[in-house]
Amino acid sequence: MKDSALSVPKQKNYEYSLGLAYDVVREKLAGIVDIEDQCRKCGATYRLAGPQKIITLSYLNQSCQIFLPENRVSLSGSDEELPPREKLLVLHYFVHARGTPLSHKTVSFKELAEGKNYFRTFHKRTIQPLVTTFAREPQYLLDTAKLLGGRKADYGDVAVTIDAFDRVPITFILWQGDEEFPPEGNVMFDSTIADYLPGEDIIVLSEILAWKLVKGLKK
Repeated sequence: MKDSALSVPKQKNYEYSLGLAYDVVREKLAGIVDIEDQCRKCGATYRLAGPQKIITLSYLNQSCQIFLPENRVSLSGSDEELPPREKLLVLHYFVHARGTPLSHKTVSFKELAEGKNYFRTFHKRTIQPLVTTFAREPQYLLDTAKLLGGRKADYGDVAVTIDAFDRVPITFILWQGDEEFPPEGNVMFDSTIADYLPGEDIIVLSEILAWKLVKGLKK
């Protein structure tokens, strides 16, 4: 599959693709026989409120809720739904979770299935914005990451690990560079990430996280 396959689609095609993705995930949600067991697999909790099923899980250091059978996703205490891409990420994480324990062994994007094919797009959407924003003052990455529950990690010149979900830690790494080498960055994942998110969602989640960090600094 060519790298260009992940180029940004036109708005109508994008909305159509989102609609199809929601249809698929709704079918998967409807097919889950044991909701409580699936909650255990992804670190979520579950309760009934009359005919409504409420699943609560952590997303970017915030409590997030899935309401069934409406398939509504919002932050706890809010009636406003998450943006479409983030809503889909939360639903995908829930339905795809296999409950695999974290290996605490990190892998780069290139080491993931199809990662080499998509790396150019991944670098452009995720790594480059971070390098452009934080390379001169990488310590600011630590400050902005704290807004998302991030913690310092021992990689590169500066690195932070953010738990996007309970079972999905993502580590962002920066090297300042010098007169000989330009600044560079990388993103590392626990080797079990494919047991929690499909490949395209890994790209989308990393991009969303990167831009939340960039916007956090601007604020």
